[in-house]
Amino acid sequence: MDLCSRKTIGYAYGTSMAAELAAEAVRNACLNVSETKGIILHSDLGSQYTSQSFEKSLHSREIVHSFSRKGKPYDNACIGPFHSVLKKEEIYLHNYQGSKEA
Repeated sequence: MDLCSRKTIGYAYGTSMAAELAAEAVRNACLNVSETKGIILHSDLGSQYTSQSFEKSLHSREIVHSFSRKGKPYDNACIGPFHSVLKKEEIYLHNYQGSKEA
């Protein structure tokens, strides 16, 4: 497996940025790979990513957690172009009636 691919292998979405939502994204990612040991998950220092429950979900799968440095938002800049394309090609082209429809 290419550990440096920066490939999105899982996600989750919801109406709040809770630790459980972040853990759900990890669970979904694990459905798409045969071996999770050594995967590097990079996140910012948001409370959902620094919670004990989220760290436990990573540890149980032997996923390495990498953080952006405090005050350095560009550490996670590689995801910016993905969000830009997602907005231009999907979100801005539709009117959603609520979070379930989105």
